[in-house]
Amino acid sequence: MQWATADESIKVQMFRFVDVLPMLSSHQDVVGHLNEYFEEVRDHLPAAARLGMNVSAKNTILSRAVAYQARSNVSRMAKRFIAGEDAKEIAPRVRKLWDKGFAFSLDQLGEAVVTDAEAEAYKTQYIDLLRGLAPEVAKWPEDWQLERGPNGPTPRLNVSLKLSALSAHFRPIDPDGTAKDVLPRLREVLRTAREVGAFVHFDIEDFDTKDLTYDLVRRVLSEEEFRDWPHTGIVLQAYLRESEADYERMLRFVEDRGTPIWVRLVKGAYWDYETVLAAQRGWPVPVFERKPESDIQFERLARRLMRDHELLHPALASHNLRSLSAGLAYAEAFEVPPENMELQMLYGMAEDQARVFTDMGHRVRIYTPFGQLVPGMAYLVRRLLENTSNDSFLQHAYDPDTKPEELLMPPTAVLETMPPMAEPKRPEFENEPLTDFADEAAREAMTEALADVRGRFGEDYPLVIDGKAVDGRSQLTSRNPSDKSEVIGTVASATAAQASEAVEAARRAYPQWAKLEEDQRAEYLEVLAAEMNSRRFELSAWIVLEVGKPIEEADADVAEAIDFCRYYAREARLLADGETVNVPGESNTTYYGPIGVAVVIAPWNFPLAILCGMTTAALAAGNTVVMKPAEQSSVVAAIFMQCCRDAGIPDGVLNFLPGVGEEIGPALVSHPETDIVVFTGSREVGLAINEAASAVEAQGGSVKRVVTEMGGKNAIIVDSDADLDEAVVGVIQSAFGYGGQKCSACSRVIVLKSVKDQFVERLKAAVASLKVGPADDPGTLCGPVVDEDSQKRLLAAIEEFDEEHEILAQLDVKALKKQGYFVPPTVFGDVEPDARIAQDELFGPVLAVLEARDFADAIRIANDTRFALTGGVYSRSPKNLKTARAEFRVGNLYLNRPCTGALVFRQPFGGFKMSGTGPKAGGPDYLKQFLVPTTVTENTMRRGFVPPEQDAAEAVTADAAGV
Repeated sequence: MQWATADESIKVQMFRFVDVLPMLSSHQDVVGHLNEYFEEVRDHLPAAARLGMNVSAKNTILSRAVAYQARSNVSRMAKRFIAGEDAKEIAPRVRKLWDKGFAFSLDQLGEAVVTDAEAEAYKTQYIDLLRGLAPEVAKWPEDWQLERGPNGPTPRLNVSLKLSALSAHFRPIDPDGTAKDVLPRLREVLRTAREVGAFVHFDIEDFDTKDLTYDLVRRVLSEEEFRDWPHTGIVLQAYLRESEADYERMLRFVEDRGTPIWVRLVKGAYWDYETVLAAQRGWPVPVFERKPESDIQFERLARRLMRDHELLHPALASHNLRSLSAGLAYAEAFEVPPENMELQMLYGMAEDQARVFTDMGHRVRIYTPFGQLVPGMAYLVRRLLENTSNDSFLQHAYDPDTKPEELLMPPTAVLETMPPMAEPKRPEFENEPLTDFADEAAREAMTEALADVRGRFGEDYPLVIDGKAVDGRSQLTSRNPSDKSEVIGTVASATAAQASEAVEAARRAYPQWAKLEEDQRAEYLEVLAAEMNSRRFELSAWIVLEVGKPIEEADADVAEAIDFCRYYAREARLLADGETVNVPGESNTTYYGPIGVAVVIAPWNFPLAILCGMTTAALAAGNTVVMKPAEQSSVVAAIFMQCCRDAGIPDGVLNFLPGVGEEIGPALVSHPETDIVVFTGSREVGLAINEAASAVEAQGGSVKRVVTEMGGKNAIIVDSDADLDEAVVGVIQSAFGYGGQKCSACSRVIVLKSVKDQFVERLKAAVASLKVGPADDPGTLCGPVVDEDSQKRLLAAIEEFDEEHEILAQLDVKALKKQGYFVPPTVFGDVEPDARIAQDELFGPVLAVLEARDFADAIRIANDTRFALTGGVYSRSPKNLKTARAEFRVGNLYLNRPCTGALVFRQPFGGFKMSGTGPKAGGPDYLKQFLVPTTVTENTMRRGFVPPEQDAAEAVTADAAGV
């Protein structure tokens, strides 16, 4: 361990191997992964280790020995930190702790719950544990030091549980729905604990779920049944910036409740996770970013706990002797009785330190995890990381070169010696952060927006041509797909003649708009982004109610629209100067100019983001636009048009033309003044547009440019070594998020034969646990499909495929179908790669499971479609991930994450083959689709004289701008 952790690169590979080991079924797999992981750091390994890698690579006796030794070493390491798998193994080990003078708290591993059945099993295992161990523990000899408590004897049997593991839907956006799931199970555990005389401690994990966990604990402990029960506790994490505010809320709660609780004060175990996640999301970092700051807050909170010990009994949990000693000093200052406090440490770590405090007369409780090795591996890796962190007290405490006075220095003094933190490097483009719906204010704002939008139902929305509101010959009626009795509004439906008028209006506005400096056009887009940001919850509410998109996905839709505005404004500025290549006596400049009139034909599934993205790309490039939204999302488009007008986009530059695609589409595409058609939608319509646009008028006109994105038949591959917790969740999100109505949605999951049965069983249970309901219900993951036509088409397809394939899982949505356009999420098995369900895009909550012999076979099956849009792979094999990068033929490939949810700039989006013409929305090549390049070459030599190079370049740039 000391050798491996001395080199950071080796340590990372070692932990990756430890993490994957439980999924490796053969010695070839074990040795293969050892070689794959350590090949990257081969030069860092000792000669003997390199030799061992070389000779064990094949299927030999030596390879079996290496595999056996690897498993043995990791299992031995796991047993150091994990007390056992079940009550039978646990009992003698916790008895041994008791005999050594230590109390304990049992924590069940395997908290990654993705199904209702797993949540129920987690609850049942705790109840069985309590009932099984209570009689055994009662027989132990008395130990006054361990059993004395502030209100009589403290229970010997002590368990820690995670509320998030009591529900497959522990979602901060839905506190009431989560409570309905969690509280009945939690009450059963608490009743059992009270009945057998045990203590229950509530663990806190990540920052996202902290507030919801606190809320649920307050709810249940305020109930009459548990209000007077003192044998409960909660965690407080010192590394969180807002922990002092959490402390104040705890104190007020206990004052109101009238019964004390215990508080386990910890530093926090998810620092890397929290900092990385915050950076990805663009959210404030919730933890202190320097270790001494966490230590300072730990001591500060320890002082407050000692002061308030009669209400909040302190349990200081740390292996940092400085932190614990500070806490004990405060306990002495506030005259805290020994029974009102305790110290806590981790099983398998620094028992000699724990012994010191026991000998001093303190109760020391050992936090003792138990469970199977596979679910326990995440815990094991966390413990290894803590043991080997460069900031770990233990790491330095056992270093003979570390001076005690440095190790025990006050954290304030340590902080003063540290240089100021460097300003974080800002990315080239910053995405609009998603709304944090764990924040109560955000949830309230969304609720108010939904109510406000409902109050505006039934309004009429006209066409907008050349800045004027125009009535259509007829109207489109938009309904709420979650509740078809609700009319969202009515939108004017354009005629073919009005389509021509709109194109001509755009042509008239074109010269003036094209002459604007790129910077001026970019400013319009930035004003539009600000306008949409100010109306963010309102826009999200319109999306939720008109197209049935769940709340968090609707918010992401708005954020993406804002990103498109800002990103294309940035790209327009970058392209403004063109590109210059100079040689002596000659200058060459390529600059970009607009094409002309753009017709934007948008889909309904991203009613704001895609509509806005295609439109603003055209506008940023200097083109004028006729904007034709999908019939199903015309009200959202009308609200977007209002935002554009409020942003000051001039009349005629953007024209709003809702209508029936079959009636006005041909007129828009074939109009001689249309220069570019931008389309997102079905393959059939996209190919028809391509064909129609290729016809050129004999007189005038131009060869029309067509940019299309036409969907996919996307696959996720689940490798034999995949993390199935992640894979099941990722497939569920990708296949059934927004009812599978995304061009990027997973409609095929290709599973390697060796793990297929295991994966399918968990997938079936996860589908059975899926929350299907109205889109405005915050607990909904899978809402309705968009309209009656989609519903009928999908129900007919499911009925047809039912005769050809086995239904592995299907939810009953009969009650919901009476209210809205609901389709049952359905998983089919026994599917061959060439079956129609594996080849045809369905655009709904229908998933096919296919089996692959090996990874090469899985890649072959994945590529065997007409589409090439998105794909995913869940694997922990570096070799297979490298193969996927090279051979999985898709426009967007996602490794170990869902295959939906591309972000502007980070994941430019678009595919090829029958998925589209190739350009990637939200990427550096997209804006050029809306521009025509011109190259100007000038001979700058006059009678043998050549102007200075800088002057020549400036002259060429000026000429280009003039042109």
